[in-house]
Amino acid sequence: MPVTRLFPTDEGHDLIELTREICDKELRPKVDEAERAAAEGEAFPTDIFRTLGRAGLLSLAHPEEYGGGGQPYETYLQVVEEIGAAWMSVAVGVSVHSLTAWPVTTYGTDEQKAALLPGMLSGEQLGAYALSEPLAGSDVGSMTTRATRSDEGDGTAYAIKGRKAWISHAGHADYYTTFARTSDDAGRGISCFIVPAGSDAMSFGQPEKKMGLHCDTVREVIFDGVPVEGANRIGDEGQGMAIALAALDAGRLGIAAAATGLAQSALDVAAAYAKERQQFGRAIASNQGLAFLLADMDVAVSGARAAYLHAARLKDAGRPFSREAAVAKLLATDAAMKVTTDAVQVLGGAGYTADFPVERMFREAKVTQIFEGTNQIQRLVISRHVLR
Repeated sequence: MPVTRLFPTDEGHDLIELTREICDKELRPKVDEAERAAAEGEAFPTDIFRTLGRAGLLSLAHPEEYGGGGQPYETYLQVVEEIGAAWMSVAVGVSVHSLTAWPVTTYGTDEQKAALLPGMLSGEQLGAYALSEPLAGSDVGSMTTRATRSDEGDGTAYAIKGRKAWISHAGHADYYTTFARTSDDAGRGISCFIVPAGSDAMSFGQPEKKMGLHCDTVREVIFDGVPVEGANRIGDEGQGMAIALAALDAGRLGIAAAATGLAQSALDVAAAYAKERQQFGRAIASNQGLAFLLADMDVAVSGARAAYLHAARLKDAGRPFSREAAVAKLLATDAAMKVTTDAVQVLGGAGYTADFPVERMFREAKVTQIFEGTNQIQRLVISRHVLR
């Protein structure tokens, strides 16, 4: 069932119609086959990202003057939700790509914006966000990847050495928004860099064998002295922790929107099945117990949507939204897990088979409670705000 949407500008309605058209023509017909193929061997939907990019859907929340869409975050997130309802791996990729350009948009100099953003926002490039490490996930401050000043040239360049883990788009990205230690100062020891792909000193681990989101290729990125120009350091040296944490607030809203779309899609499948499936001479939807289950699923989806939109409106208004982003991420991803679980239950044995998409959606939902900060971390963020 198409979701009725409200936008702060009239342009939002046209963007949603465009998104729905692309989802119906390009994403939904391919998602199941592509996810199965990727589970058996690496397959990455480059063509899909190119299609979305050329339609302007990879850069909606970034400035128009550099090739972005200039749209409110509220509009961008509703587009992400629509994509999440069609193909969750791609929605996650859209959120990740937007996240990779966010440090440049927010902290970059005018010269850096002019040099980097047109490519990032062109639709022809895809970014990766290299923050997590094998021993530094939730504890970002313990990262060991290091950027050392180069002895060559004017001394402004760096060489990056270390390993990043769980990196979406690794091996397929055109650039890597990378966080590396530039000093041992606990509070200001990390800096942010835009690292172009293609260096011989950059290599990749084997793709992770995951429960779901098979088309979201995730693997280690290994930096073995990768050279980076000083002009590609975003913000001041030592400002990386603040940039990373602020970026994650925005990124969590992208995941919340994608998870809401996933949950909405599972609800739609379950409701359609319940109206068609006959038992004891009538549709199973006529049983009050099952109808109430569907109602609870709808409440969960609606609550998730309201939470991420509230946070987005605060962000668009220039007001603090860190707590609200954590609330939205927690609510939406827990809702996705609950709704996809219940959708499998509504379909019964059929829901446990790959013949119906709710089996895939169930597997995809789980990781949303883990990445972009586990839901336990979200509770920590929320509790700190409550106790201030």
